[in-house]
Amino acid sequence: MQPNPLSTSANNKALTDSFGRSFGYLRLSVTEQCNFRCLYCLPDGNSCVAKTELNLQEIKQLVTTFAELGTSKVRITGGEPSLRKDLTSIISTVKAIPGIQTVALSTNGYRLQKDVRHWREAGLDQLTISVDSLDQATFALVTGQDKLPQIMAGLELADNLGFDSIKLNTVLLKQHNAAALADFQALVRQKNWTLRFIELMQTQTGSAFFRQQHLSAQTLEQQLQQQGWTVLTKSVTAGPAREYQHPDYPGRLGFITPYQQDFCDSCNRLRVSSTGQLFLCLFAEQHQNLRPWLNQPTELLKGWLQQQVQQKKASHFLHQQNPGATRNFAMIGG
Repeated sequence: MQPNPLSTSANNKALTDSFGRSFGYLRLSVTEQCNFRCLYCLPDGNSCVAKTELNLQEIKQLVTTFAELGTSKVRITGGEPSLRKDLTSIISTVKAIPGIQTVALSTNGYRLQKDVRHWREAGLDQLTISVDSLDQATFALVTGQDKLPQIMAGLELADNLGFDSIKLNTVLLKQHNAAALADFQALVRQKNWTLRFIELMQTQTGSAFFRQQHLSAQTLEQQLQQQGWTVLTKSVTAGPAREYQHPDYPGRLGFITPYQQDFCDSCNRLRVSSTGQLFLCLFAEQHQNLRPWLNQPTELLKGWLQQQVQQKKASHFLHQQNPGATRNFAMIGG
């Protein structure tokens, strides 16, 4: 049902929810498809039926509307976004939208060697790669792809292209990388990269795996503190990670801990799926279809978005073992 259009002045206000949180960061999935079989996401491969993904014009209209409501950063995610043949065009289109200051990409890295230079030339500012182990055999076991050497070679190439930041994400898994802190420290001692450890999160299809593999980041974080690492102050557009620095290391280490009680207090992002579903939270119980609004005047979409963000909850319900509507992370990009 079409909402009552808000006034033009109201529609131009920044997206702010009933808890006073402002949303200047959009995570935009461009596909649910993925060519990896990560144990914590799609261990049996991607079996979802191909769906009609947002096209380039829809993406442009969507991001333009968000930008007019104060969004300054867009992260392109998947699935695996590099499976989109028009990814470079998506990057350049988003980067050219007035108000968008930062375009970031989250990828498994399998096309880095071939495409990272094109992405950078198109305007990509920040790059995030999933690297769950620096051991080749463990990486292959966790991801279902023996691609670690190629991904690391791609990272070396990216390192020389002047990105604002290069980040590596590592999902903490009790049986696979819990004892690998020293290996990751050695990497950021050599490179000015940021590596974030992400606590495993429960999803609809991953409950059993979660019980087997979930590991709190607390012990690793305490080890860093004992070694003289100090926590950094977050920027306004930063994500939820607590990042640490050390005078002997050019790189940084961080932690994303969604089970921490105050995790949602500083939430600053909204999510849109590759088919145009608005997720107010990664673990929201419901999502709303904004795609029909892309065929309406922009002011109507703005009014609809303003109304939707007022429905955002204070926090997720992971502590109640409720992962919401998220089947797996390929669905919306984590």
